[in-house]
Amino acid sequence: MRELLVGDRLDQYELEELLAKSGMASIFKAKDLDTGATVALKIPHPHLESDVVFFERFKREEKIGQRVEHPGIIKVLQPREKSRMYLALEFVDGRSLRAVMNEEKPTPTIRAVDIVQQLAEALVYLHGQGVIHRDIKPENVLVGGDGRAKILDFGIALDESARRLTWFKLSTAMGTPDYMAPEQIGGRRGDARTDVYSLGTILFEMLTRHLPYSAPNPHSLIRAKTNEEPRPPSYFVPAIDPALEAVIVKAIQRAPRDRYQTMSEFLADLREPARALDPERAAAAQTNWGARVSHQLRTGVIIGAVLATLGLLVWLSHRYAASPDSAPGQSHRQNSARSQIR
Repeated sequence: MRELLVGDRLDQYELEELLAKSGMASIFKAKDLDTGATVALKIPHPHLESDVVFFERFKREEKIGQRVEHPGIIKVLQPREKSRMYLALEFVDGRSLRAVMNEEKPTPTIRAVDIVQQLAEALVYLHGQGVIHRDIKPENVLVGGDGRAKILDFGIALDESARRLTWFKLSTAMGTPDYMAPEQIGGRRGDARTDVYSLGTILFEMLTRHLPYSAPNPHSLIRAKTNEEPRPPSYFVPAIDPALEAVIVKAIQRAPRDRYQTMSEFLADLREPARALDPERAAAAQTNWGARVSHQLRTGVIIGAVLATLGLLVWLSHRYAASPDSAPGQSHRQNSARSQIR
């Protein structure tokens, strides 16, 4: 099959404008000739249509998108007939959240929290339908001209009502690890707390222009996410509201058990950040945080001491090693030193 162009007709749709093009698909603004409605068509590049994993992603995205119904989720439409692989989507006149973030550095707090609350509301609904998105990132969010945010792309979503698609098969098709939860990096399937982590990371970036972890390459980032604590937002923005920071820090905890356990809990604290500063909750969080940091410090000290001791032994071994031109007195002292070391 050839690559489609503006002006071509695909089933009941006429392609009017190329909106975006990636390495996997082109997205066109199109007219539904049956109804006159404007839609968006996501059409994979021809060479990918025979890719099994890519085909499974498309099928999954289509099935979930047609099943769910929420104003914060892009609706996937049902064409009268389909002659090739593509998705017919609700048309949103807007921009990706990434484009918004690139223009607003940082995003004003009120606007950032509003967008993230909208996404959290959509994810509360989605989780209630048995679907975990698992790929929440700015590129998978559209912000309309009216300020409404909508989630798209369910290609690697976990759908409890569908046949399980193994994480391994999808792992090669995943993008940047910046918004992935540590358990995803470790190969686990993830749950609602996985989406909490990703959404918390988006809010972190919107407010600070940075991510919780910085690394020169993906491999370093993966190591950091699995072994280090994230930096708090105040590391970059000292004047950030302490209550809002407490909400974000709880959302991006490395261990799922330390995060918000449901998206509803996260949303409740987004609406009332002061809840996150409840004395008992704050004390417990501080205790857990301090214990983890203290453990890391103790571990570092122990490792450092062991390495220093090994280095000293190696140095002494070389220092007192016998050589062909050693004097008898030197040899005696070297043997004595070695006996003391033993």
